[in-house]
Amino acid sequence: MLKISLKKTNLAQTKADLTIVFVVNKNLKHFWIQPEVLKEFGYEGEGIFFDQQNKIVYAGVNLLNVDIFRESAAQVIRYIKKMPFKNAKIGVYGDEEMMQGIFLGMLLGLYEFNQYKSKKFSPILKEIFIANESFDKTPVKPLQKALDKALILAQSIVLARDAINTPPEYATPLFMADLAQKIADENDLKCFIGDEKFLKKEKMQAFLAVNRASVHPPRLIHLTYKPKKSKVKIVLVGKGLTYDSGGLSLKPADYMVTMKADKSGGCAVLAIINALAKMGIEAEVHSIVGATENMIGGNAYKPDDVLFAREGKTIEVRNTDAEGRLVLADCLSYAQDLKPDYLIDFATLTGACVLGLGEYTSGIMGHNEDLKSRFEKLALKSGELMAKLPFNRHLAKLIESKIADVCNVASSRYGGAITAGMFLSEFIRPEYKDKWLHIDIAGPAFVEREWDINAAGASGAGVRACVEFILDVTKRG
Repeated sequence: MLKISLKKTNLAQTKADLTIVFVVNKNLKHFWIQPEVLKEFGYEGEGIFFDQQNKIVYAGVNLLNVDIFRESAAQVIRYIKKMPFKNAKIGVYGDEEMMQGIFLGMLLGLYEFNQYKSKKFSPILKEIFIANESFDKTPVKPLQKALDKALILAQSIVLARDAINTPPEYATPLFMADLAQKIADENDLKCFIGDEKFLKKEKMQAFLAVNRASVHPPRLIHLTYKPKKSKVKIVLVGKGLTYDSGGLSLKPADYMVTMKADKSGGCAVLAIINALAKMGIEAEVHSIVGATENMIGGNAYKPDDVLFAREGKTIEVRNTDAEGRLVLADCLSYAQDLKPDYLIDFATLTGACVLGLGEYTSGIMGHNEDLKSRFEKLALKSGELMAKLPFNRHLAKLIESKIADVCNVASSRYGGAITAGMFLSEFIRPEYKDKWLHIDIAGPAFVEREWDINAAGASGAGVRACVEFILDVTKRG
């Protein structure tokens, strides 16, 4: 990962191969800017311009805004990472929050998933120097705090991205279990891996049904972070479908591509607990992942089947491609036995959420409007786009079944993200209804082109938002 070093010298005194300068709102009067050079090449403060003679990269940002600076920092690193420079320097822009955004953008701007390429690109750029020109006004301690947080977030996001991007041939449920054990060993966490016998003992028949046609055995993963002092108990649940063919309700070929990303929710909750453990927060955190495949075969579960879920309810199956909610139903049941103060699940659950909110925004659902608003506010603060979706009592009628307690798909094609969330709600006990949130990350979890601070492919959606939420919960109670 890119190294970032804090310096007590100003920009002129700091030695580096390259200088990075942000041009804010086309203001070319910054003391470091050489307007005659920019005028010669017609640069007016938009986009990125490289002054080769003076080895200065100018990056235009239209607002003094942390989200814009974070994205611009990532774009600058992408721009210069193929240049023959070992290091670069940059000044301080704004407060601790702004600098944390810049640090995170730079750290993730260097990310590239190339494990399966025969010719791997290795960037020459290794280090960024932060020249603190206003040392008296911006002491090193807050900057170091911002850098420490950005480093932990970046490392955890990369952990999630790498796991999500790993092809299903290798990223099986056992791969997910091994990853969880590595995280546990590194952070001194408790790690429990439940096998098929455990799932049968726990009566997780919905979970087991989804796995039935796969040659890879399922695993329930449970990581626990329990510090000496804890103010709150938070349980996270992630959908860990390592591959989803759609089952007997087979997906079209084009829709199967990228289904390695159906484990994004599971990877997110593993990355979140990794980050929180490294931060040493005063909260008890549990991360639970239902890891399995949804495949086809003579033993596959079928439309018209009725499944018995752990929570005691029966489910009529009308579409085997609505499998993630079946796994989550049993995992959420298990999670509630831990008696959480907050229960949050993350899942690439529905294409309907992508249709409704676009590729870059996650949907927040639940019964507690104040809790939904609080999570949305903190998600936006973290730099992740999220929006609340409302439960609707009329939509609840669409998942009614004539032969079971509930149907796994709605009888209407409309409002699919919400009806999926309401299906999950059927397995939330009354005492946890106001403590539960469902986050549908189907849009931003995996996009096949660069956007914001994300490389093409997995983004690690949900990690920044949830870490910010839990930090706030721990602080405020």
